[in-house]
Amino acid sequence: MSASALPSVWTSLWFLLPLLPISIWVSWSDLSSMKIPNKAVMATLLAYLVFGPVALPFDLWLWGWALGAGVLVAGFIATSAGLVGAGDSKFAAAMAPFFIGGDARFILALFAGCLLGAFATHRIFGRIPAFRRATAGWESWTHKDFPMGLALSGTIVFYFVAALLFSA
Repeated sequence: MSASALPSVWTSLWFLLPLLPISIWVSWSDLSSMKIPNKAVMATLLAYLVFGPVALPFDLWLWGWALGAGVLVAGFIATSAGLVGAGDSKFAAAMAPFFIGGDARFILALFAGCLLGAFATHRIFGRIPAFRRATAGWESWTHKDFPMGLALSGTIVFYFVAALLFSA
């Protein structure tokens, strides 16, 4: 992985600060209720609106909004086809601007890794009796769908953490 595939340390610090608590909120909510709250999606957009002009060059920040709109359209199509949930589509669209200027191959590979890791972790912890009892009210244990918010949240957090760890 080259450092050029990642955002700068400056950008990562500005974005990770608000995104970490939002990502925890999204993961917890999706695990417990199989829903990503619209307030979490709006908080993600607000974080980009407020911190984006400080963390990114202005023209790149504007292109981020266009990327988010494109992902929103793709998400609506995917939701209409029954491929993903509406909350997943909205959260992905709200996350998309943060990836502007990034290497799409790296971001997609990171998402694939987070998806596999989140799925395996969810299934493993679901089989641990003590953990299952502690989280007995979580809908994700019995729901037919997977809580994709866990993988989406992991992707955006690990993207900026990787930038902090591997940027020179």
